[in-house]
Formats: sequence, structure tokens, C-alpha cells
Amino acid sequence: MKRLFAVLLIVLLAGSLAFAGGDQEGGSIKIAVAGPHSGDLASYGLPTVKAAEILVEKVNAAGGLLGLQVELVIEDDVCKPEVATNTAAKLVGEKVVAVIGHICSGATKAAMGIYNDSGILAISPSATNPGLTQSGDYPNFFRTIAPDDAQAALEVAFALDTLGLSKFAVLHDKGDYGKGLADFAKLYLEEDSRAEVVLFEGVTPGAVDYTAVINKINNSGAEAVIFGGYHPEASKLISQMKKRAMDIPFISDDGVKDNTFIKVAGEYAEGVYASGPMDTATNAITILATKEHQEKYGEEPGAFYLNAYAAVLALFNAIEVSGATDYESLTNALRTSYVETTLGKIKFDAKGDAEGVGFSMYQVQNGEYIELK
Repeated sequence: MKRLFAVLLIVLLAGSLAFAGGDQEGGSIKIAVAGPHSGDLASYGLPTVKAAEILVEKVNAAGGLLGLQVELVIEDDVCKPEVATNTAAKLVGEKVVAVIGHICSGATKAAMGIYNDSGILAISPSATNPGLTQSGDYPNFFRTIAPDDAQAALEVAFALDTLGLSKFAVLHDKGDYGKGLADFAKLYLEEDSRAEVVLFEGVTPGAVDYTAVINKINNSGAEAVIFGGYHPEASKLISQMKKRAMDIPFISDDGVKDNTFIKVAGEYAEGVYASGPMDTATNAITILATKEHQEKYGEEPGAFYLNAYAAVLALFNAIEVSGATDYESLTNALRTSYVETTLGKIKFDAKGDAEGVGFSMYQVQNGEYIELK
């Protein structure tokens, strides 16, 4: 067991590591990848598929896990809770041993109870809603990204301490992720005597015209906008604001720290701030993982690729360390065994949060997100 995992790590670091069919008894270990693989938010989900594809090819080429080949089962939940429940039911029927995903917090919440009832764990690279780990409702949930309360705290501290702002319009998309983050931002602002929340408002996802809320921002005297949500709404908001010469800071989250936002918003994206996973570009495994993606897909990795790569490595490590694929063995190994990943050396705490991961602030400069030191 230890020898095989050592071989996998050697192959990983050397830069060289086919899908198999059938169920575990027939010669394979089934691992699912669930998230939005089509629609407006596919740019969040497809990088996770690619991370899993790369690593499964590697581990299978090195002999598999526990002497068995690994098979990926890929399901699209379109980032919608009502679809995610069907996705989860399908994956339970496929007898997968674990799920990499889901991606969006609302879809993740909808699926986790179904997995929990069936003894299936899930590791998300991106679902940041704090309740997923802090409520105690989902003991089968793990994530390789920090939760939204940490993200909101960073955004607020940046707005107050670095930008020196005091009046804020806090907006959200009414979803589990966006509103959850906005609620925390509002709370932290209201707890600080330097700050005033002059507007707290939800916007309708998919709407074309945000004139009404932009008028409210303008009339509120807000010095900045903090937005909780995803890139489609953020790109419309910032574009319509700047077309009206509203040149105030726009601060958002890892749902907006995505190159798709820059492509859609175009010139209006320039100057936007967003929090996102810490830059680990100098990490040896990150360098390798990025190179693998470039060589296999001919482009730079997308959102949450490195978090997904870390999630798959953590799962592979848990299988090898425990020598098993049952729920109890895997969850125990995830919580007790460190593994080197694209995010550094990690394991998971009792709640399911990855220890040692966090957020940084970024700004769009000359058409790309730059980490602010």
C-alpha cells in the first residue's frame, strides 16, 4: 500500500502519470465528479473534471489503487439544487465510493443528505457555504477551499484597512452561496464602527437589466459595492455601473475570480477586486499540474482546478493509506493523514475543512487577475 502511493508520488513529481469500466467488484474503483458541466457556470465545473481526468490517467498508468483501476463517473448538475438531487441519486445507483464535487453551495447542500444516507463522502473544491461544515449536518462533506465567513472577513478588512472606505452597498444573488457571503460581509461591516451598510439588496439571477438596483446604489451614497454571487450577474452589474460613470470599487468573491468574468465584462472588468484561493504558483505540484493541463488541453487551467487537483490527491491518499474504500476508512484517513497537494500539505479537520488553506485578494489589472500582496 505504502509502496504504491510512493510510486504515484514519484510519477507525479517526475511529470509523467484511460478510464476503466465496471464496478469495484469487477475490477475498478468508481469515483464521481459532479458539478456544472454545461450552461453559464460550466467554467466553474469543467476544470474539476479535467483535474480528475489527468490524475485518474496517471494513477491507472501506475497500476491503479489497491491493485484496481479507477473509473470516473461524470454527472452534470448545472449548478442547480433541483438537478443536484437527481445527480446524487444517479451516483448512489452507480455505487461510487466518493464524489469530487459538487461545485456550487446550493447544489452541494441539496446532494449531501442523499450521499450521507448512502455512506458516500464528497470533497468539494469550491463549495464555500459555512453551514456545510459548521452545522454538523453533513459529516460526509469535505472541502479544499476555505469557507465564506473567512472570505467575507478578508474582503471587509481589505475594504476598510487597505482601501479606506466606509459606506457600502452589499449585494447578493439570493442563493446559498451569494447571500451567505453577503450576510457575513454585512455582519462584519456592522460590527466595525468605521463602516456603514447603506444598502443591502438581492438581485435576480439571469436578469438582463439591473437599472433599478444601480439607481439604489447611486442614491445610497455608497463608496463601494461588495457583491456575493457568480460571474454572470457580476459582469452585468459592473458593466452597467461603469456605463453610467459609476466608478466606485467593486469587490466580490471567488465566484467572480474567474477568467470568464473578465472575458464577458471586457474593459469594464478592469480594476475589479475579488477574493480567491491563495496563489500557490511556486508549489512544485502546482507547477506540474498546470503544465499537465496545458499539455493535455492546450490552455491554462480554469477556476478551482488546483483545488480539485488537491481534492483528488487527498482522496487517492485516503484510499491508499486506509487500504480500503468504505466510508469509515476513507473519512478517518482524510482527517488523520497529511498529503502533499497543489495547495500545500493538507489534511481535514473534524468538521471537514482543509487545514492550511485560505484566501487572498486579487484585482483585474491589464485584463488578468493579479494577487495583491
